[in-house]
Amino acid sequence: PDRVASVLDGYAAAGANVLTTNTFGGTRPRLVMHNLEDRVFELNKAGAEVARKVADRHPGCFVMGDVGPSGELMEPMGTMTVEEAKELFAEQIKALVAGGVDAILIETMSDLSEVEAAVLAAKEVASDLPIIVTFSFDTNLRTMMGVKPAMAVKALAAQGVRIIGANCGRGVDEMRQIAKELSEAREAGTYLITQSNAGLPKLVGDAFMYDGTPEEMAKYAVDMKALGINVVGSCCGSTPAHTAAMRAVL
Repeated sequence: PDRVASVLDGYAAAGANVLTTNTFGGTRPRLVMHNLEDRVFELNKAGAEVARKVADRHPGCFVMGDVGPSGELMEPMGTMTVEEAKELFAEQIKALVAGGVDAILIETMSDLSEVEAAVLAAKEVASDLPIIVTFSFDTNLRTMMGVKPAMAVKALAAQGVRIIGANCGRGVDEMRQIAKELSEAREAGTYLITQSNAGLPKLVGDAFMYDGTPEEMAKYAVDMKALGINVVGSCCGSTPAHTAAMRAVL
């Protein structure tokens, strides 16, 4: 927990006013891969508590409880039903709420059915918390399951989700186009969020390093603000240095 807290504290100290819990793989199917399926509540609650303690040391800092894809394919491509997925997500979200998060972040999604299940779960077990949903779009500006940015905005607004957007991806240039399409599809009462990767991963020696510089992420942040994006963040490859550069220009 101290190592996780140290990472989160680095971003908060650099100027981030929203932190994300380290619970991306916290659903039961993902934990089964590590023989940890009996500790769903314990691990997610602990992740939320670590982030909560860090945020509380930084005035005005909030915590998003991170919910990633279950790793299972939904019907008809797979066998999981919306109701089954809802139960998996509810189990995780209950623990995040118990750990003290300020909002539920359902992120890196590709399937509207899986998102529907996660949103239903959040409404059921975290009814007083904001729900944030982000999809991951590829080079064709579609998710793996064919969802386009405008489709995502319309579908989620219809479900009552008020903070909608995109995360991950292939870098800031692609995110600029995605953000434009999100903005054009925005409906009244809808807020937008983007969290771009810091460039693309490249093999350096025996490790992958992302090539996006803090300066490039700062330019992206300015562009997002100009498009009316309400929440501007970063994803893979980002460091506190990227956050500091973004905070400085915003």
